[in-house]
Amino acid sequence: MSYGEGNWPESLQLVIEEFSDVFDDMERYEMLYEFASECDLLAEDRWCEETRVHGCQSEAHIICSLNDDGSFKMIGSADAQIVQGLMAIAQKAVNGLPPSEVADFPVTFTRELGLMDSLSPNRANGFLNMFTRVRQDARKLAVA
Repeated sequence: MSYGEGNWPESLQLVIEEFSDVFDDMERYEMLYEFASECDLLAEDRWCEETRVHGCQSEAHIICSLNDDGSFKMIGSADAQIVQGLMAIAQKAVNGLPPSEVADFPVTFTRELGLMDSLSPNRANGFLNMFTRVRQDARKLAVA
């Protein structure tokens, strides 16, 4: 399946619709804090150099794997609620998809969320690094 503007997985499309009603940066941040509580968390005792997201301003860790049905699963945690909220949105975007689709999933959904302009350049870059890592891990899982 090919994803792009207006054609996203249903769980992500719902998030995009929620964000489209918000025009205030502070309200977007509040929404990220709310999403942080929905994140499928990686326990802190599993944080290590291998799980660390490099290039992220915060301490952020992810693990990508396959569910029993062969679909993609990303779990993660961060020491900053904003980053954890971004992880939760990324999970809504890719979890449950075939890993081959995650490998090519466009990061352009962030434009529809209106988030990248609200984030500091360091946070935006950290999110892009995290999502790049997710896609790389999906590529490895797709060929495994």
